[in-house]
Amino acid sequence: MNKGAGDSASGESESVWDYPRPPRLEASVRRIRIVHAGRVIADATQAVRILETSHPPVYYLAPADVAVSLLRRSSAAGSFCEFKGVAGYWDLIMPGADLVGQVAWSYEQPSPGYSALKGFLAFYASKVDECWVDEERVVPQEGDFYGGWITKNLKGPFKGAPGTRGW
Repeated sequence: MNKGAGDSASGESESVWDYPRPPRLEASVRRIRIVHAGRVIADATQAVRILETSHPPVYYLAPADVAVSLLRRSSAAGSFCEFKGVAGYWDLIMPGADLVGQVAWSYEQPSPGYSALKGFLAFYASKVDECWVDEERVVPQEGDFYGGWITKNLKGPFKGAPGTRGW
């Protein structure tokens, strides 16, 4: 796994069209926070970042950095990534708040080359109230299939909007 050269607090500009295919894993030392219904769901200073052509980065967090007591395995069918393998989904259950279905996903048996993702959780920014990279609130990647997090240093266009799945 590479240490992310562009994943620093310096805000270096990155074009998602410079990201590789197949995707690359990078260690990230940026602070990743997820908040929903006023409660911190995750707070991490070490994560794994996936970079794939045309996609904003996806941050995978260690279970130790996530309030896993608020998650349960989703009954929804998993999905298959040609690179990472079969993903399972997680629902968010918070007292006094609505259930958020399929808020996160993980790879319990990732494909060779992606073993660093085993058991780590990635969250859809579009399904929770707030996601942060350092002190910047992210913009969710458009669409319901990809889970990238858009920060101001990223340049697109980004896959995910209607009509872009075939790119």
